[in-house]
Amino acid sequence: MSAVRTALITGASSGIGRAAARRLAAEGYNLVVVARDEDGLRRLAADVRGRHPAVEVEVLPADLSTRAGRAPVVDRIRRASVPIDLLFNNAGLGHGTPATGNGVEAELRLLEVNTMAKVELMLNALQVMIPRGRGDIVNVSSVAAMGPAWIDSMYGPSTACVLAASEAMAYARRVRASGVRVMALCPGDTRTEFNARARIPDEIVPRWRWLSAERVVRAGLEDLRRGKAVSVPSARYRLLAFLLRHAPRRLAPLLAWDLGAYADAGGRIRFPGGHPAGGGKGGGDRGRRGERGRGAYRVRT
Repeated sequence: MSAVRTALITGASSGIGRAAARRLAAEGYNLVVVARDEDGLRRLAADVRGRHPAVEVEVLPADLSTRAGRAPVVDRIRRASVPIDLLFNNAGLGHGTPATGNGVEAELRLLEVNTMAKVELMLNALQVMIPRGRGDIVNVSSVAAMGPAWIDSMYGPSTACVLAASEAMAYARRVRASGVRVMALCPGDTRTEFNARARIPDEIVPRWRWLSAERVVRAGLEDLRRGKAVSVPSARYRLLAFLLRHAPRRLAPLLAWDLGAYADAGGRIRFPGGHPAGGGKGGGDRGRRGERGRGAYRVRT
């Protein structure tokens, strides 16, 4: 068995994926970095090589929203000559507008990237890791996967499927007997470029709720090595995850963040009092429970 380990990271050009690449390189892993943003990947590769000259970085641009786009990544996972020891399945996207106002194709693309891509890459990794008798898979989900925290949105359901699929594999007798570890990483609000790309203003999230991408990655890798099937970084988000998992579903309309509640005719979220989604202050106006300008908010990477 080679002493040099290789990690493949999707969504590596920014956010949690970039933090994972830097952390794993510092641990001595060679990297295969995957994202649509080739320039971002090359900047990351140069940064990693500058910090860790012995680490090899393979840049693999790919669009994970289609099976054809994912094919080069699947091929790399299945390549026996330089095996993948750790799959950090991170790429994801979100919308700052309600599902009922978005085009169907936009929602299907979200499901392809957030759910289908992760499941496809995980299953392919398992097929090569199980016979080899070793390997780690981290599927990045979200604390939003724990319950109906967001409605009029496919983001929560897309991450819930990843959580369920991860647990189904993590607890499988064949997987456990092989020595392969599978874990769902479920972060809360994390400071990355994710919100900006989804046109979700950071200002609506109180400062105390933010986690750094580096903290999320560090906690996730520690939990993976402890043998956990689900990792929720930070005690406050572990409490939230518990409440979401056990709260009666009938309370969802009262407690969840409804993206469509304040959408205008064009689908743009507007807060009570006329504030657009781009100008929220610390969570929006303080109206009745369930009417606090929460429509544009999304947890994640």
